Amino acid sequence: MTEESREGNGSFEHVHETDTIAGEAPQPVGIDELLQQIKETADKLARDQASRADVKLLSTALRELRYCFKVFSAFRHRRKVTVFGSARLPSTHPSYQQAVEFGRQMAQAGYMVITGAAAGIMEAGHVGAGRENSIGINIMLPFEQAANPIISGDAKLMHLKYFFTRKLLFVKECDGIALFPGGFGTLDEGFEVLTLVQTGKSHMFPIVMVDEPGGNYWRRWDEFIHDCLHRRGLISTSDRSLYTLTDSVEEAVAVITKFHRVYHSMRYVKGELVLRLRRAPSLDQVARWNQDFADIVERGQMSVSEPLPQEANEPNLHNLPRLRFWFDRKSHGRLRELIDRINDEV
Repeated sequence: MTEESREGNGSFEHVHETDTIAGEAPQPVGIDELLQQIKETADKLARDQASRADVKLLSTALRELRYCFKVFSAFRHRRKVTVFGSARLPSTHPSYQQAVEFGRQMAQAGYMVITGAAAGIMEAGHVGAGRENSIGINIMLPFEQAANPIISGDAKLMHLKYFFTRKLLFVKECDGIALFPGGFGTLDEGFEVLTLVQTGKSHMFPIVMVDEPGGNYWRRWDEFIHDCLHRRGLISTSDRSLYTLTDSVEEAVAVITKFHRVYHSMRYVKGELVLRLRRAPSLDQVARWNQDFADIVERGQMSVSEPLPQEANEPNLHNLPRLRFWFDRKSHGRLRELIDRINDEV
């Protein structure tokens, strides 16, 4: 799929402009054609005599996503950060208190805070951000998981049946992710977002693991990543650049907000990666990047560019300079390192 990002009043939304069927070249498709494909797929389910359970799953997922897209559409102009963490931590816990402060500082920076809407860290993020800056994506479980009092009853609270639709929204709608200590669910969400970014199946965004002051939850996790994955050659050295460890709320906020200081968004155009920037780099800077990041350039060199004709459907981004090159489409940790260099140097 070809990913693009579209600006709206200082922020942007992530959309997919083309669709790809296995073995076929991607072709641009319009909304009407995509809607027709959905209808044709529904007809094929009937023709295939799909089971009631399969049809019910698809129907529920589609209805959930349609409604959630409608809710989020009112806030496309706002940047958002997703907060993950345990529902079991009480308000007296240092990580809860840090999540409150993190939510407060992110709201001050203009961000909305998305959480799973339950208690613990999720509640803390909403406490800090305040009701007006909070979005909740609750999961319906066999045992009751009530929404926290900050988001309960709010129009920005959504209730989903399936984890996979919920997890899609956490990633699709965010501009950064902060993970606080948590259980199986938090680790699952952390590994999933890392996998999506590492494989290029998601837009690039900052991922921050936040320990309590002096804590070792994420530090111990990182030791596992280093000892059991990195040393055994199961991930590359640069994959560890996809996330940041800290026990400082201020640093966590700075990592997320700095990510968009110069870098704006990315898009593939006929296989070539185009990075949209808020300021144009100098020729000397580009020359250094060509030398230092030659390993991720498949052919040719990085160059500064005007908007390409294929980007004409994004008029709000027309004034942004571009850095374009033939990315190898596998070294996403190194791509993150390049984006960090751009934000540091331009």
